[in-house]
Amino acid sequence: MKMPAGKIPTDVLREVVFKNLGARKDEVALGPSVGFDGAIVNLGDKSLIVSMDPVTGAIENIGWLAVHVNANDIATFGVKPEFFLSCILLPENSKQETLETIAVQMDKAAKELGIAIIGGHCEVTPKLPNPIVIGCAIGTAKKGKYVTAGGAKTGDKIILTKSAGIEGTAILASDKENELKKKLRVKTLLNAKRFYDKISVVQEAVLAFNTGVVRAMHDPTEGGLAGGMHEMADASKLGFEIYKEKILVASETAQICDFFRIDPLQLTASGSLLIAADRNSADMVVQLLNKNQINANIIGEFCSSQTKRSIVNERGKRENLVRPVSDHLWLALQCSP
Repeated sequence: MKMPAGKIPTDVLREVVFKNLGARKDEVALGPSVGFDGAIVNLGDKSLIVSMDPVTGAIENIGWLAVHVNANDIATFGVKPEFFLSCILLPENSKQETLETIAVQMDKAAKELGIAIIGGHCEVTPKLPNPIVIGCAIGTAKKGKYVTAGGAKTGDKIILTKSAGIEGTAILASDKENELKKKLRVKTLLNAKRFYDKISVVQEAVLAFNTGVVRAMHDPTEGGLAGGMHEMADASKLGFEIYKEKILVASETAQICDFFRIDPLQLTASGSLLIAADRNSADMVVQLLNKNQINANIIGEFCSSQTKRSIVNERGKRENLVRPVSDHLWLALQCSP
């Protein structure tokens, strides 16, 4: 079976990957599971939170992004990321300057977040068209003092920070600038490139976790907000209803998505955070985030029926929320110039 670009489909993960996990260890509190952002290993009175993600769709800022997207995964547990490792794969005939650019970007991002880069691997890889950076981030917590993407309960309110498609907007504005500038204003493209500044969710995740009323968090990366909602519901074994009019789509994102004829809700969305909070306390979480200059909004709630995964449009019509086959970033990147 030929698989689409991007994340491996969940049924293939269950049938192939999750059946081949090596030796069992009692210390593993959370191993590979659909919808979860990382693994948890208990070591004495500490829990080690570990996550790994590649950056494959971006060219500019690839090193900086690798640190931030992996740090975000750790932060969704309510834990600050502390350590980072990377595997840097470069195309044939790459110059030393390319490696230096990536390393400097990683250094900058790690210093911004207080993360130590503790190791990794670098190589030139034959037949590779563009650089790829695979990152691994690590955080520590007191044993059991964290949340996961699978902790949501029926009736919990769903909070979204910032807006849809943040990372995809920044990548396309940077890597497809020559095409976009034929239709979009220069100011729009400059603003869209600055979406990179919104990529980190570490601050909002830790703030939300510290309220004590958050039950689950997840950062919608590949597959965008739509994919993130399904992953969070999969992890929590719940359904949901969200409201389209409550989901912020920035003007820059909307214009870029219109240009490439893609869906902003299926565009890679690092930079936004999905939070499940107790229905009676969700407004307090939103107010706290807004007070700290982080836009946040309640967009829906979780329900008990796993088959109910709906979005209500502006006219009140209820439809099933699409589960993305492939992130729409790939559709845009494959467009001919």
